[in-house]
Amino acid sequence: MTMQQIYLAIPLLPLLAAALVGLFAKRMPRSAAHVLTILGVGLSFALSVLVLNDVMHSAPYNETVYSWLKTGNFSFEIGFLIDNLSAMMMVVVTFVSLMVHIYTVGYMAEDPGYARFFSYISLFTFAMLMLVMSNNFMQLFFGWEAVGLVSYLLIGFWYTRPTAIYANLKAFLVNRVGDFGFLLGIALILFHFGSLDYASVFSVAPQMADVQINLLGASSWSLMTVICILLFIGAMGKSAQVPLHVWLPDSMEGPTPISALIHAATMVTAGIFMVARMSPLFELSSTALSFVIIIGSITALFMGFLGIIQNDIKRVVAYSTLSQLGYMTVALGASAYSVAIFHLMTHAFFKALLFLGAGAVIMGMHHDQDIRNMGNLKKYLPVTWITSLIGSLALIGTPFFAGFYSKDSIIEAVHASTITGSGFAYFAVVAGVFVTAFYSFRMYFLVFHGKEKWRAHKHDAHHDDHDHPHGLASTDDPHEPGWVIKLPLILLAIPSMLIGYIAIDPMLYGDFFKGVIYVDYAAHPAMQEMTHHWHSTLHNASGMALHGLLSLPFALAAAGVLLAWFFYTQRPDIPAMLQSKLGFINQILENKYGFDAFNDKVFAAGSRMLGTKLWQIGDVAIIDGAMVNGTANLIAKAASVVRKLQTGLIYHYAFAMIIGVFLMLTFFTKV
Repeated sequence: MTMQQIYLAIPLLPLLAAALVGLFAKRMPRSAAHVLTILGVGLSFALSVLVLNDVMHSAPYNETVYSWLKTGNFSFEIGFLIDNLSAMMMVVVTFVSLMVHIYTVGYMAEDPGYARFFSYISLFTFAMLMLVMSNNFMQLFFGWEAVGLVSYLLIGFWYTRPTAIYANLKAFLVNRVGDFGFLLGIALILFHFGSLDYASVFSVAPQMADVQINLLGASSWSLMTVICILLFIGAMGKSAQVPLHVWLPDSMEGPTPISALIHAATMVTAGIFMVARMSPLFELSSTALSFVIIIGSITALFMGFLGIIQNDIKRVVAYSTLSQLGYMTVALGASAYSVAIFHLMTHAFFKALLFLGAGAVIMGMHHDQDIRNMGNLKKYLPVTWITSLIGSLALIGTPFFAGFYSKDSIIEAVHASTITGSGFAYFAVVAGVFVTAFYSFRMYFLVFHGKEKWRAHKHDAHHDDHDHPHGLASTDDPHEPGWVIKLPLILLAIPSMLIGYIAIDPMLYGDFFKGVIYVDYAAHPAMQEMTHHWHSTLHNASGMALHGLLSLPFALAAAGVLLAWFFYTQRPDIPAMLQSKLGFINQILENKYGFDAFNDKVFAAGSRMLGTKLWQIGDVAIIDGAMVNGTANLIAKAASVVRKLQTGLIYHYAFAMIIGVFLMLTFFTKV
């Protein structure tokens, strides 16, 4: 089997499994749905590991598989770019997807849409693999839109629920806004560069750095700035950056496994991956990088605040995803692309772990998702408890855990950055450490420690069922799910502890991304300063962790954990008192800063009003009134005039015939 055949097999195996299960599930035994899809994704993961090992010791692969379309001088092709960046992404995507597939066997066991769900998540994996393996903008856009389409199907998987339909429509429409900017950016690249191939565009980009274009009247804009901002608008939609973040929390309406799949290593990280891949373009525009770092810092801090007031266990984790995506975006804006990708990787493991852990809690609680109804679950769900603790410690950046190495590296990169907006970004990411620790361990203590509040609710037959249409209240005590649920938790907990320690040196300060990610060190020196500090002071991952114990971020994280412990295990009256005293601030947070209300009242209501006016004027008045009914009325009036000639009197008709004969003889007879 040649390497090119292996590259083809990696995305096609999940696609084949999705097609077989989706088309022929009714003719197969129920178990065939998970057997085929797990086999397909499992083989893709094994081959991805093989590819990563191969590409680390050989030259990157960049070839066209086939030409899809040729028109004029333009060629649109399907091809693969397999280098360290794409190979690492392939491993992460397939591993997390494999864990989600295994977990789904237990989580969706009783769902009537069992086979359909497996078909969707396998198809989602194919779309994401096509995105990260692409060597041109057309295929990138195909994968980009494909993950959006399948996420629409997954978020609205329980399509009989109005909230699920609202959520998937919201995700679809918000992403169309970002995708419109993304498409405009690709169109500008095709127009000015004459190619959609990455290598061709990147090689010509430095020559286009000073090119100006006219957009609004006579005002001129830097071509590279416009292209990069438009591309980043696409990333703002997919990676849920303010103000295009509103779809992500609502996407919790889908089953828990897809929350892990969408929010861990796949769809929401597509924007981060894309900007890192486009580093040769973004490095030519400091204005675009400033835009990126400011948007990212706003998202990192202000979305974290929203996590503090959430009571739905999945929404707490969802807002932490928003905040962490902001951290990654901040790293991109500081030209620390490798740090952003490093955090993407570590985050994929511990965020998938937290989502799947939340799903295990939901199952144990008989599908009650309100963390205020939980407490002391560590006694009943020991594996879920310890793995969720590992995920939470990684999320808040505890030294020696995976999240520490990537999160602290982002803070150091922003501190070393000189780009406009880096000062505010530094404040945001440092303050965000405390916020993240507080809301993460607020959830942890409410769920796994304290009083068993669920006992007061266990006889209530009307639990709110947010996560499963078939979930019913039960009088049973919470219980640990089976091994098909626990195994993915354990396998995700291992890299959540170790992957940062292992990977930081080669990925950030070694040659792992050499020739893949481009940084102009003269203009953006952050990574250069970090590399010098690493070799001169820290030396290795252990040194960084020990140094981290004395750092400001660690002190803030510890303060957040202690405050959460005090508030939610010792003095639960204080948060209630603060909530009533700070009612105005709480109302702002409850309203999510008014983004949803603004969208509903301005964009949604405005669109409805515009549609109504177009219907009244265009359809009713012009088309129906003037054209359709107007034509009928005109004919009717003409007929009423002509009808007067049809009197029914013989002498009228005889007179008309005589006049006709006279006129004919007069005009047509030659003298």
